[in-house]
Amino acid sequence: MHIKDMLAEAERSGRPTFSFEFFPPKTAQGVQNLYDRMDKMHGLGPSFIDITWGAGGQLADLTCEMVDVAQSQCGLETCMHLTCTDMGKDAVDQALKKAYSAGCTNILALRGDPPREKEKWEATEGGFLYARDLVTHIRQSYGNHFDIGVAGYPEGCDDQDDPELLLDHLKQKVDAGATFIVTQMFYDVDNFINWVSRVRAKGITVPIIPGIMPINTYASFLRRASHMNATIPPEWSADLEQVKNDDAAVRSRGTILVAEMCRKILASGVHHLHFYTMNLAQATRMVLDELKLTPSDQRPLKQALPWRQSLGLGRRDEDVRPIFWKNRNKSYVARTQDWDEFPNGRWGDSRSPAFGELDTYGTALRGTNEQNRKRWGEPTSIKDIADIFVKYLEKDVDSLPWSEAPITSEADAIKGDLISLNKRGLLTINSQPAIDGVKSSDPVYGWGPNNGYVYQKAYLELLVSPKLIDELIARIERNPDLTYYAVKKVGNVKTNAPGDGPNAVTWGVFPGKEIVQPTIVETISFLAWKDEAFRLGMDWAHCYSSMSLSRQLIENIMETWHLVNIVHNDFHQAHGLFPLFDDLEVEDLDKVFEAGQTNGNGEANDVNSQTNGVEDAPLTNGSTAH
Repeated sequence: MHIKDMLAEAERSGRPTFSFEFFPPKTAQGVQNLYDRMDKMHGLGPSFIDITWGAGGQLADLTCEMVDVAQSQCGLETCMHLTCTDMGKDAVDQALKKAYSAGCTNILALRGDPPREKEKWEATEGGFLYARDLVTHIRQSYGNHFDIGVAGYPEGCDDQDDPELLLDHLKQKVDAGATFIVTQMFYDVDNFINWVSRVRAKGITVPIIPGIMPINTYASFLRRASHMNATIPPEWSADLEQVKNDDAAVRSRGTILVAEMCRKILASGVHHLHFYTMNLAQATRMVLDELKLTPSDQRPLKQALPWRQSLGLGRRDEDVRPIFWKNRNKSYVARTQDWDEFPNGRWGDSRSPAFGELDTYGTALRGTNEQNRKRWGEPTSIKDIADIFVKYLEKDVDSLPWSEAPITSEADAIKGDLISLNKRGLLTINSQPAIDGVKSSDPVYGWGPNNGYVYQKAYLELLVSPKLIDELIARIERNPDLTYYAVKKVGNVKTNAPGDGPNAVTWGVFPGKEIVQPTIVETISFLAWKDEAFRLGMDWAHCYSSMSLSRQLIENIMETWHLVNIVHNDFHQAHGLFPLFDDLEVEDLDKVFEAGQTNGNGEANDVNSQTNGVEDAPLTNGSTAH
């Protein structure tokens, strides 16, 4: 979505909106941590984010990568900075191509700062001399695909302090095709309001977005204000000087000062605030809380589907997703982005060599080996493994190999049942309770437009011991309301599904719309998920040394246990799944695993011999699906 359209909607609604700026970190770990922070800050409800340009080489590539991740995996509408610094025409075109391919529709076109070794700015050979030239090139190359923003300078810039000349340059950039303006940071709100009046007097009518810099510490406040030549109001200096040695007090008082500045800006007729976060969350969140702009009952976060929408190229209209990736949104998006025929062929052609590719970014276990050992301990028995799952359900552990984020309140209705299963050695990976017509505005289960009703079939996915699998399947097949899939890491899938088509497990009924069925279970996607699920388990095992009992225990589970999912198709039955497991329990839960232990059926752990003897869907090792 174009930023100018977001701003127009904010003006029409009269409800202020906001956005965040991030910059590429210098280390790989910093990049991963920033992705986590961006994902969490999505929950504050920004209209969009922007990512600054890392001029030259790997930094430029990192900006493009971050735009792609933000768009496709985090579902954040993203504006990519693009500067002329060290950028010839070919480099600019390559960057624009990457932005286009990522689904990005917004560019902030800047001249950029001179390279550190040069005192004055010079155009790269074959490059662009001014930001207006860059704007012109983008318009000529991509028409109206990109909304193009440019910089505004209420207090001048490093190499030009003539305010009238700067306004002339701004007019030239807008005339070249720019559709919005983002200002440098400032603290003098009266000067900003007067500057807006002078911009309008020049005949510039495009929206103006003020750049807001929250205050984290006294030293950083002074340093950034000095660097940007931002005037500090005398009363701000006096107020912050009193507490300059107390970072918490500086942040608290700074929050009040910046929030009051924002109120004056909004009262002047501006409807959007752009926060320079410096890749930090707390100070920005505090200002938004003070302004009462964070999500609340009065200001709910818009969510059209029961998951975060990917904004990658070709995915904006995606409205169906297999439930298997419910707790691994990024992995799902990354894994399916190259599936042939997407989205028209639903989840891709299973005959395609691109289908289910395991090496796609996002499928592997996150975190270092040391971090994961610290998180999940050193299990040596099935009970130790089960205890980790119970701790996850009780929110004492924040993730599992198959669940990237802490468990949500949706599980509260069945938490006791899930804990009971895990304590008996039935390891639950994914679940949802049955829901029979809850209002779409419900804070836990609701999604979609207002005044609708949402429904869910009970769903459960778990790892089942080879000693229990035959009895469990026999019980399932005696109940006509149940459908299931069961498969080992190597072997054929067992199922009673009537066909390969999708079985909707979540749907919504809304005024003036057809029934929406966003979450499904289906054979093809289950087989792709099966490969990933066992891969994640093996990744967990490999967090431990090769001689570790923990590694051998987890590997044994991955090689010999079944991945099973069950759907109760009567959504009126709130707890219809759990009686299936009455009296089922793994034997010798407390027994410490022994190296060379059999799989529980007296068979050696030779995975090549374990085909399960099932002919329902002969996809041995999933080979047909790759």
